[in-house]
Amino acid sequence: MQAAAILFDFDGVLIESEYASAVHIAATLTTLGHPTTPEVAIHRFTGLAGSQFVEAVTAWIGGPLPQAFREARAIEDARAVAEGVAPVAGAVAFVASLPADLPIAVVSSSTSHWINAHLAHIGLADRFGRHVYSGREHVVRGKPAPNLYLHAAAQLGVPIEACVIIEDSVVGATGAVASGGYVIGLCAATHCDADHGDRLRALGVQALAADYDEVAAILDFTPAE
Repeated sequence: MQAAAILFDFDGVLIESEYASAVHIAATLTTLGHPTTPEVAIHRFTGLAGSQFVEAVTAWIGGPLPQAFREARAIEDARAVAEGVAPVAGAVAFVASLPADLPIAVVSSSTSHWINAHLAHIGLADRFGRHVYSGREHVVRGKPAPNLYLHAAAQLGVPIEACVIIEDSVVGATGAVASGGYVIGLCAATHCDADHGDRLRALGVQALAADYDEVAAILDFTPAE
């Protein structure tokens, strides 16, 4: 597969934030009287943000979102932004080795502030430049709608059909497949269990990769020296 551009999801594709987030969400809900395991949090909430995340949590607990939960999440997010989050194994080296003239973008449900802060932490801010797109800020309908991918492709000046999209979540893969891009389901981060690839394959992703070496192989890509 020859890519004219690559669109990267962020959490769980470039940084290892999804499992830590699930652990914190589960612990907070449990403390507030709603027993939740990290596995439940991963399956129910990964890839969701904003109102969709709130709706999913309220559906799980059967009532309105406690203010204490909002406050705890805000504190945890601020801590993560200040301290940084480790990159997904191989992600930084893969992005750094891409040809300098290959258009790339981030397509994420997270805020631009979150994305840009963590890109700076892992040393990739300059490579992505202004091509950081948030489903909360740059389109009316975020994931699982395809709008964010279409917007990013248009900003890069590349037809979506010529774009490779790297996604890790069911929510993201749903929108990516609907966009018409070539979707690689990445199962490299710590939140991906043994059945994760099967769930992504069922959504219609064109390829699965267990790590960034497999991504490079799918793209028939030889890293730059």
